[in-house]
Amino acid sequence: MSPNVADFATTATPIGPFTALTDADGAVLASGWTADADHLRLLIHPSLRPGELRERDSLGAVTRAVVAYHDGDTAAIDSVPVRQHSGEFLTQAWEILRKVPAGEPVTYTAFAALAGRPQATRAAANACARNAAALFVPCHRVLRVGGALGGFRWGLAAKRWLLDHESGLSLRESAGGGASAVSSSR
Repeated sequence: MSPNVADFATTATPIGPFTALTDADGAVLASGWTADADHLRLLIHPSLRPGELRERDSLGAVTRAVVAYHDGDTAAIDSVPVRQHSGEFLTQAWEILRKVPAGEPVTYTAFAALAGRPQATRAAANACARNAAALFVPCHRVLRVGGALGGFRWGLAAKRWLLDHESGLSLRESAGGGASAVSSSR
């Protein structure tokens, strides 16, 4: 495959279609809850952005991880390689996001501190907003102080589902009367 071509596949999930784009090495370049692969392509940094997309039925390990995650194995996404490009802080912040455990969301303030810039809450929020590889770089695990959801490119309903899913609530929602607040002590 030419370095200017990326493969993509779309998988049905409980919160809508999920599409991932991968490079020749199988690293995720962009992903999210959409069937619009070209929209995802435009989120990729220009230095990595493919000029052409090729649809596949499956992306192998990436597709298996997406299915396993949505089926309850929230750690399935942890070993999937991701390739994003930006400045030093954003690159480091994305690496830190991959280490935030499922079911243990952090605030933007705590995320800024984890990324080595405790006073840079807005920069931490910007790292979440500029993340092209949703799910694999789990920016949905970052909340406002007090537990408010904040923003999410794929919608607040999707973010709420992901957080509930990771805390086990999505499986108990009907029995437990709905979602509870997420801890904001981090």
